Amino acid sequence: MVRRRRDRRTGRRHRHRPGVELAAIGLARRSGPGVRRGDAHAAGRHAFPLHRQARRAQRAHGFLAGRDAVAAARLPRGGVVNLDHAWATLNGVPDPEVPVLSVVDLGIVRELAVNGDDDVTVTLTPTYSGCPATEVIQESVVQALMQAGARGVTVTTRLDPAWTTDWINPAAAEKLRAYGIAPPHLKAAEAQPLRFHPKDIACPRCASTNTQRLSAFGSTACKALYRCLDCLEPFEHFKPI
Repeated sequence: MVRRRRDRRTGRRHRHRPGVELAAIGLARRSGPGVRRGDAHAAGRHAFPLHRQARRAQRAHGFLAGRDAVAAARLPRGGVVNLDHAWATLNGVPDPEVPVLSVVDLGIVRELAVNGDDDVTVTLTPTYSGCPATEVIQESVVQALMQAGARGVTVTTRLDPAWTTDWINPAAAEKLRAYGIAPPHLKAAEAQPLRFHPKDIACPRCASTNTQRLSAFGSTACKALYRCLDCLEPFEHFKPI
């Protein structure tokens, strides 16, 4: 059995710790001659050079204390909502009674104006004065434009001139046909020959003109209910007004 010898002067075990000895030697060199234990003045001396503290304590990437968290975003110089943007926004607002068409496709948006303060003014003409969807359309228009960045939206209603199916553009008529609704078959503003038998309405599914009207009114007052005698499918016809 090997026993470690105690230091007779301290009575403590003497262990060889190279790191502690080197640190003690370094501190002794920095303390200078004549410094004894418990000397408070020695602690005030510059044990480490101050020029090493001139750099940042934290050089890692990140935010700086006492400064702005992020740089200010570049604000647009022009308006957030321009006229083209406003038209595109309203083109995405569906008509509540004919959801395949937007309010722009249906032709009820008559005028649209945007001023420099991003305030939008919309003029709507309902399909008829007692249309129950008028308030819903107005609320949908305001909500869509506000979400697009408008600061304020003013909606006005114009009843003169009255809405007509002639304001439905050709692309919208094709949307109606693909949706299963026969589009208006004539122009309301054009002179029409006097007919004792109304013109046959083509079925939007099979294009047959062998059709029969079942009711003058369909799901809404502006549509009539028909049935195809060839494919036997019922369909609605958007009446020309």
